[in-house]
Amino acid sequence: MQAVILAAGMGKRLKELTQNNTKCMVKVNGVSLIDRMLHQIEKENLSRIVIVVGYEGQKLIDYIATLGIKTPIEFIDNPIYDKTNNIYSLALAKEYLKKEDTILFESDIIFEDSVLDALIDDPRDTLALVDKYESWMDGTCVKLSEDDDIEAFVPGKKFNYDEMDEYYKTVNLYKFSKEFSCTHYVPFLEAYQNALGENEYYEQVLRVITMLDDPVIKAKRLTGQKWYEIDDIQDLDIATSLFTPDEDEKVSLLQSRYGGYWRYPKLLDFCYLVNPYFPPKKMVDELKANFDTLLREYPSGMKVNSLLAAKNFDVHQANIIVGNGAAELIKSLMSQFSGKTGFVRPTFEEYPHRYDEENSVNFIPENKDYSYTADDLMNFFADKPIDNLVVVNPDNPSGNYIKKADLLRLVDWAKNKGIKLLIDESFVDFADEEDHTLIDQAILDANPHLSVMKSISKSYGVPGLRLGVLASGDQDIIAKMKKDVAIWNINSFGEFYMQIEEKYKKDYAKALIEIRSERARFQGELGKIKGIRVIPSQANYVMVELDKNISPKSLLKVLLLKHSILIKELTSKTGGKGYLRLAVRNQEDNDKLIAALKTELM
Repeated sequence: MQAVILAAGMGKRLKELTQNNTKCMVKVNGVSLIDRMLHQIEKENLSRIVIVVGYEGQKLIDYIATLGIKTPIEFIDNPIYDKTNNIYSLALAKEYLKKEDTILFESDIIFEDSVLDALIDDPRDTLALVDKYESWMDGTCVKLSEDDDIEAFVPGKKFNYDEMDEYYKTVNLYKFSKEFSCTHYVPFLEAYQNALGENEYYEQVLRVITMLDDPVIKAKRLTGQKWYEIDDIQDLDIATSLFTPDEDEKVSLLQSRYGGYWRYPKLLDFCYLVNPYFPPKKMVDELKANFDTLLREYPSGMKVNSLLAAKNFDVHQANIIVGNGAAELIKSLMSQFSGKTGFVRPTFEEYPHRYDEENSVNFIPENKDYSYTADDLMNFFADKPIDNLVVVNPDNPSGNYIKKADLLRLVDWAKNKGIKLLIDESFVDFADEEDHTLIDQAILDANPHLSVMKSISKSYGVPGLRLGVLASGDQDIIAKMKKDVAIWNINSFGEFYMQIEEKYKKDYAKALIEIRSERARFQGELGKIKGIRVIPSQANYVMVELDKNISPKSLLKVLLLKHSILIKELTSKTGGKGYLRLAVRNQEDNDKLIAALKTELM
C-alpha cells in the first residue's frame, strides 16, 4: 500500500501565511501540516509516498528533505497549479494509482493517529472516510445508506440546509484498492477530465461512480476521532487549540474563547449559561421564515427598540434601554456611577471589573455556601460610606436568592441611605418564587434610585442574539445611556425577536417549569456523587464544593480532554477554594456530565 498526497494548491485564504510557502508548510503548534502527516504515514510502513507539488514546489521538496522520512518519497510537479483544481493533480498521479492500493490525502487536513488507523484497519478495500456533518464543516458531503453505501455526493454548491441532518462530510482521506483504481476511478477520471476540463475536483468523479449499479466504494464513518480541515486563519486558530500536545495550554486556549464552542466537534458546554427549554420550535421557525428580510434590512434605532422593550416588560419607554447584551449596558451604567460602590463577592465579575478597585467595597459571605440575606447586606454596609450598591439576584456563581419582599426592604433601605441600587435579575425567572421581578412601573416610579438589569440571552436561551435590558426609576440615567451607546446597538434579528416575543409567553412559562424540575433532579443526582457537595441554587446553574483532595482545575482538565465537557472552575473567585459552577442543560446533556463525574470521582 502507498500514499498519495495532493499538495499543489496555493492556499490563498491563509493570506500572508502562504505568501511564500505552500499551504501544507503552515505550522500548527510549531509543527507543519506536512511534517505531522508524513510522520503519521511513516508509522504505517507503506511502500512509498507520492506527493503532487505545484505552488512553491521546490521549496516544499527541499523542506521535506529535512524531515528525516525513511519511506521512499516521489514527487510529481503540477506546472499549471494556478489554472487547475485538484482533479488535474490527481490525474498526474493516475499511473501510481494503478500500481497498488492507495491512501489518498489532501495536504491541508490535520488529524489524530486514530483517524488514519480507522481507515487502514477497516477490512474493506475501497473507502471514503466521512464524519457526521456539523455546522463548522465546509465542502463536499455525502448521503449514506444503512450499510454504508454512498447514495449521493453533495458538492458545496448543491448543499441543501433542509437536509443537513442526513449529511456526512468527506474528511478528504480515501482508500482506493488497485482494482478500483484500474476498473473504476482512473477510467472515469480520464473521461470526466476530457469532457469537463482540468478545473474540477476529483470528488466529482466519485460522484459519478456512485451512480453505477455496483459503485464498489463504501463509506467509513468516524466515531468521534479528531480532525480538522485548515482553509483560513480561523481554522488554523481552532486547530491549534484542538491539537496542542500541551494539555494545560489546550484548556487555556478553549477557556479564552469565551464562547463559539459550536465550532468544536461534540463539545458540551456546561460553562456558559442559557435556557435549554426556550425558545420553542415555532418561534425559531418564525425567525427562520423572516431571515432574508432581517439579513438585508437595517434595524430600527434606539427609540423604536426601547418602545419594543417597554411593551414586553410593561414599563414606560423613558424607563428602559435595550443593549447589545447586558454587557454593553453594564459598561455604560458603571461609567455613570461615582464614589464608593458596594459589591458582593464572588459575583458576576463584569460589574467590579468595570469599576475602580480603590473605590470598591466588597462584602464576602462568611459561610461555605456563599449565601446571604438582605439583612446581611444592610448590616454590612450600614456603616460603610457607599454611594452605589450592586446586587446580582440570584447571584452568580452561588445561585443565592433573596425573595422579592426582602429585596424591596433593601430597596427602601438604600433609598433612605441615599444609595443608588442596581439589581441584576438576569437569572430571576428561574427562581421558584412566581412574583419575582422588580421591572415594574410602580416600583420604578417609587424608587428613582433603583435600576434593574436583565440579560435576555441567559433567561430566554438566545445568547447569539445578544440582548439585554436595563430598567430604571431614574429616567435621566436612561437618557444619558441612550446617548452613550450606538443608535443601532442591536441588529435586526434581535429587534424581530423582541417584536414577536410576547406571543410566546405561555411557552416561556412552560420552559421555566421544565428547567426548575430538571434543576432539582440534576442537583439530586450531583449530590449522590462522592466528593461533591451541592449548594442549593435558584438559577440555571449549580455551584458545588469539591472535597479538599479533588483539584477543580484537574477535574476541569480531565472532563474536557477525556469527555469533551467544559465546566467552570471557581478557584480565582473563591480564593483558591474547591468550587465549580455547572450550567443546567437538558436531561440528556446533564446525564452525560453526571456519568463523566461518576467515572472520574467514584
